Amino acid sequence: MSTISIATGITASPAPRFTSASSSQTSPRTRLRITARGRRVLTFLASLPLIAVIAVAVLSGGSAIASHEAGAPAGTFTNISVMPGDSLWSIATTVAPEADPRDVVAEISRLNNLHTDALSAGQTLAIPSSYFDAE
Repeated sequence: MSTISIATGITASPAPRFTSASSSQTSPRTRLRITARGRRVLTFLASLPLIAVIAVAVLSGGSAIASHEAGAPAGTFTNISVMPGDSLWSIATTVAPEADPRDVVAEISRLNNLHTDALSAGQTLAIPSSYFDAE
């Protein structure tokens, strides 16, 4: 294997400097000036994230605070306290022995906004009074 190197003999010289009377004087620096319209645009752009957060909070949070529902009539539910060792299945079979326990467990979970089957002793659950009236 062999290598070839080629040299042209031309070397790069620095760019020539031109000096004239006008270049020796520094040009006046211009200051950035923002017009009234520009200030309004910048203020709007800076406040845009805050406006978006407020809009989301108003649109999504307002319905959770105030509801038009009147709620359940008085006497519709009976509150029971969970005893140690109780489960949703045991409560369902106790309050509605003739009904399908799966349906009763689903209704109790939905009414009490339970996301898991875990219950703690002393917890209060709302049970539809219709289960107690059937006895």
